[in-house]
Amino acid sequence: MRILVTNDDGIDSIGLHVLARAMRPFGEVVIAAPDEEYSGYGAAVGSLLTMKPEVRRSHVDGIDESWAINSPPALCAMFGRMGFFGEIDLVVSGINPGANVGRSIYHSGTVGACLTARNGGISGVAVSQSVDQFGIEGQGWEDALDRQQWHGAADIAALMVAQLADDLPTDPVVLNINVPNQPATEMKGWLRTEVGAAPPRSMDSARMVPKPGHDGTFHVEMTWGEPVEMPLDIDGGAVMAGYASVTWLDRITGDDPASRAVAEAESALDDFFA
Repeated sequence: MRILVTNDDGIDSIGLHVLARAMRPFGEVVIAAPDEEYSGYGAAVGSLLTMKPEVRRSHVDGIDESWAINSPPALCAMFGRMGFFGEIDLVVSGINPGANVGRSIYHSGTVGACLTARNGGISGVAVSQSVDQFGIEGQGWEDALDRQQWHGAADIAALMVAQLADDLPTDPVVLNINVPNQPATEMKGWLRTEVGAAPPRSMDSARMVPKPGHDGTFHVEMTWGEPVEMPLDIDGGAVMAGYASVTWLDRITGDDPASRAVAEAESALDDFFA
């Protein structure tokens, strides 16, 4: 078993190092992570036609092979699928400071790396941990990082990876793990959850503020709303109530919406190609 560990917070993230070391019992571990912050990049890989990715050796205590790449985590996962770091059997991404729940999963580089891995036939496990205060759209404040109890998330991830590594699914899966910021032994338990429509605290509004001395140029000032209560069967609700949230993410597939506008749009296509 060869496990590629990545993240969207950069090669120097403590959460990345803790997670990588927690994966050592299950096989060979190689870190391939961005050389800087790439939070919010989702599954973006950048412009493959113009970019010139650079890879440099890095050092992480307890890990034999570690690489920093000047690219987002999804591209790190794509390189893993291409055999750049040897044959990869599993991608594990995190530990992200801030829960990736609700619509945050669409934007999360932590989750995006795992989605990209699955597209290449490799299962992925995304691991995120809430912050002591509420994060915004899945992101934690920098001043909260020194209060992160990383080993809680690492212990839950290790439990799940141990089982996956023993018998990897032939049809690759993506597991999104989110936990409260506490030791695993102090969590209330775990819940299998659905993806919520929104995170526990969301961006509320955005407005343009003129940039002094620059006519026609504006800063964007964003505000965030109050925390909202969520049921326990929703990923964000489970984490905020003190449970480890386990969500299996399905693929983006076609839909068949029942709508007059949809029917008329398809009818227009019929007429055009008649």
